[in-house]
Amino acid sequence: MIVRLQAENKMNDELHQLFVADQQERENHPEVGTPDYVALRSRDHTRRQQVQQMLDLHQVATAHDYYHAALIFQHGETVEEIWSAHQWALKSVALGLPAGKWLAAAALDRWHMYQGQPQKYGTQLVPDGTRYRLWDVDASTTDQERTQWAVPSLAEMEARAVRLTAENNGKMPPLEGAPEWLKQALVRWKIN
Repeated sequence: MIVRLQAENKMNDELHQLFVADQQERENHPEVGTPDYVALRSRDHTRRQQVQQMLDLHQVATAHDYYHAALIFQHGETVEEIWSAHQWALKSVALGLPAGKWLAAAALDRWHMYQGQPQKYGTQLVPDGTRYRLWDVDASTTDQERTQWAVPSLAEMEARAVRLTAENNGKMPPLEGAPEWLKQALVRWKIN
């Protein structure tokens, strides 16, 4: 199968189905902290294990394969998983898939965010208990750089945060079980 995939440059159908399942589950994303959310995170973990097995068996070969793997790992919980998402998105771009640019930027931003660092491009929005806000951004990154990576301007992302808050009628996910990087940011932002 490995040789056939590489020879035909054919997308991995099983990986594509995992990608579709990942995306379908996010159409009606369960509220953070609910049993449905816990179940989603468990299925995310299982999908990442399945993708890792495909990678280990060299069954990921095309630009779309790497993009699908990256997006599944973008929903990971560790900095290592997010870094893998970034690397695989870059690989999808190198293999000719422009859609991988935004994903590479978003994964890099999330990787920085999970470490409590400012994001480079400004793709990540987070709840702060009152509203959704743009995670801290490296001020040296320009909107021109963002455009090169298919990322909206900071003004557009700020507007997106306002819309997200309004769409949720100001309802925020519970922050009691928030990850440590977010708890530290809340202190830095002087929120609770």
